[in-house]
This record gives sequence, structure tokens and C-alpha cells, in this order.
Amino acid sequence: MFERLNLLIKEEQIIEIEKKRILLVGIGGVGGACLEALVRLGFQHITIIDNDSFTLSNLNRQILSTINNIGHLKVKEAEIRAKSINPNIYIHKKEIFVSEENIEELEIATYDYIIDCCDTLTTKVLLVEKALEYQIKIISSMGTGNRLDPTKLETTDIWKTKGDPLAKRMRSLLRKKNIANKIPVVTSKEIPIKQEGRVVGSCALVPNTAGFFLASYVFNDIIFPRK
Repeated sequence: MFERLNLLIKEEQIIEIEKKRILLVGIGGVGGACLEALVRLGFQHITIIDNDSFTLSNLNRQILSTINNIGHLKVKEAEIRAKSINPNIYIHKKEIFVSEENIEELEIATYDYIIDCCDTLTTKVLLVEKALEYQIKIISSMGTGNRLDPTKLETTDIWKTKGDPLAKRMRSLLRKKNIANKIPVVTSKEIPIKQEGRVVGSCALVPNTAGFFLASYVFNDIIFPRK
């Protein structure tokens, strides 16, 4: 299935990709697209974490949601989707909300990359802390809601983002924990559209593109290792 990919990269690079262990936290709009890309790029060992189920409101943007799986757990549907593309893939799923109480269950030291696609700031910071503790590479998704323009997305350092309120709040939490390390993130320079109330508006364009940005970062980090 990877003969077209093999025209772009070497066989040994494909083998290297197959060996990498990925921890993907959150498989909604951003995480679902990221998983789709990872599977089609040849990653064979992916742990997916999410405790949510699909709802009707997910249909407008989440690649894993269909009218037939409303009410189904996202991790179970994600595994079905991944195996429908590559039956040989190993998907390890955990139906949990990651917190300080259960993060040790993840055995983070066993992974090569953490991809953070969750919505909770405290969880994001916790994943960064553990990644630094165990010297695991991590990339985190910032805000994609209330935006319409995927061309404003970029991969940068958490300390260099502009116009992203979620990234700003995350920096504040990192400072409180005396964390000043460079943390790669996918962020949007688009100013979020203001909404009444607490419900976040979203469409298919920005979250799905952000998911591909995250997968691209990991893929290219293996193909062209960063110093």
C-alpha cells in the first residue's frame, strides 16, 4: 500500500516510521485528522486516548464521525477506521481523560512522540511536563475553533505564537511551573471570531488542516531529523 510513498522516501525510512511509537491524545476534529494522516503515512504503533463519544454536532468537521456512529466511543470508531485502511496496524486505545491521577498509566517513557490534540489546558501542560521528564518529543495543537482560514496555520514555538488566546493561557501556566523550554505547536494567526456564550464555533477547514500539520511535523522529523 505504500508503493507511492516509497517513490518519495527510502525503504529504510519507511521501516523507521513503522517502528516509531506514537501517543495521540484526543481524537476529535484535530486528532481524528492527525490519526488519518499517520495511518496513511505508514505509522504502525499508535496509542489513542479519548473518553468522549460522537455527537451530531461533530459531523460538520470531525473526519471520524458519521451518521452511523453517533453515540459511539471515539476510540473504538478510530480503531475501526485505522484498521479499515491498514489491517496490520497496531492501535492501542484508552477510554480515559488524562489527569495527574492516571497519567502514569500511559507509560510515557515508552513512546517516541506525543501528539497533543486535547482541549484541556491542564492536560496539555501535564503532557509537556512528562515529555520533558522522560525526554520524549512532543507537539501540541493550539486553538482551531472560531476560525475559518486554514492558510493562517503554522508550526512554531509556543513562545512565538500570535493571536492565539489558548497559546497565551498555556504560556502563563508553563511560566507558573518554571517551564521555559521550546515546545513546538500548531497554531493559527487568524484572530478568532467572537461568539456569544461559551459554545465554540468550528468548521471542517481549520481543525482537519491542523491535524495534518501535526502529522507532518512528526513524519518530517523522522525523515529530516531536527538537531
